[in-house]
Amino acid sequence: MKRDLAMAFSRVTEGAALAGYKWLGRGDKIAADNAAVEVMRTLLNQTEIEGEIVIGEGEIDEAPMLFIGEKVGLGGDAVDIAVDPIEGTRMTAMGQNNALAVLAAGEKGSFLKAPDMYMEKLVVGPEAKGCINLDLPLATNLENIAKALGKTLDSLVVTTLAKPRHDGVIAEMQTMGVRVFAFPDGDVAASILTCMPDSEVDVMYCIGGAPEGVVSAAAIRALGGDMHARLLPRHEVKEDNENNRRLGQTEIDRCKEMGIETNVLLRMEDMAKSDNVIFAGTGITKGDLLEGITRKGNIATTETLLIRGKCRTIRRIKSTHYLDRKDESIKNHIV
Repeated sequence: MKRDLAMAFSRVTEGAALAGYKWLGRGDKIAADNAAVEVMRTLLNQTEIEGEIVIGEGEIDEAPMLFIGEKVGLGGDAVDIAVDPIEGTRMTAMGQNNALAVLAAGEKGSFLKAPDMYMEKLVVGPEAKGCINLDLPLATNLENIAKALGKTLDSLVVTTLAKPRHDGVIAEMQTMGVRVFAFPDGDVAASILTCMPDSEVDVMYCIGGAPEGVVSAAAIRALGGDMHARLLPRHEVKEDNENNRRLGQTEIDRCKEMGIETNVLLRMEDMAKSDNVIFAGTGITKGDLLEGITRKGNIATTETLLIRGKCRTIRRIKSTHYLDRKDESIKNHIV
């Protein structure tokens, strides 16, 4: 992929973040997501790529989405794209921290193609690469990670999501002496923190969304970290009732159609198959990874994390946007 595509993708996440920010604190996560989706779609279609959305956000909560198989772009480099226009729609709606707009792009065939479903994830930074195995108990993995890092368990820091499905896991880790930081949402940011030089986070473990997992895998590969995952049908994560079993079976069937299986170990190389990837993420609200948007009148400031895997560069881009000068095709969504 051309070097200038990285900046083009950063403009896409900036636009999506500004669209989500318009709905900050208004209590309507669907409206926020819809605005971000529309701006992301519009800006991708103005980019010189021959792009295909290989995994997108939306089906789990019936939100708006860039759908799997959707073609975007003006023509140019053939790229696969994994997206989450708002990673943290509820946090945006409630005005909470750590909401982002994120996108990963890679050369054709780079990314795992999967439905929007649940995914179990285990992520570490470069110093613990090669020592994780999601087929082993989590406790064993934490012991192996601590050994690789030269740490004791009581100095290990794990991030996860503060969800009822993780209550038992959080209690288990805390019993081991591990420090656990539980975020309301946002496992892409939590995953990337394992690889950032100035972060104290060592491990990310959670059951979250598959689109976020593929986006994370691209960023983690670009940063030299490691990740294991597995796709889980809904009834194995949520309540095991008739409706969830029906939806879970649909997910299993769709996976088979795509040539993949649920409950099978996926290594980072299965999810992000090339180093030639680009990750872009723009903060909507202030968080542990990025600053959020600040706005005064028609002037807004954004911070974007831009990672190029091929040369392993990490850039933080601070941008000032004069919103009244924005393209008419997106202005209504952001002003």
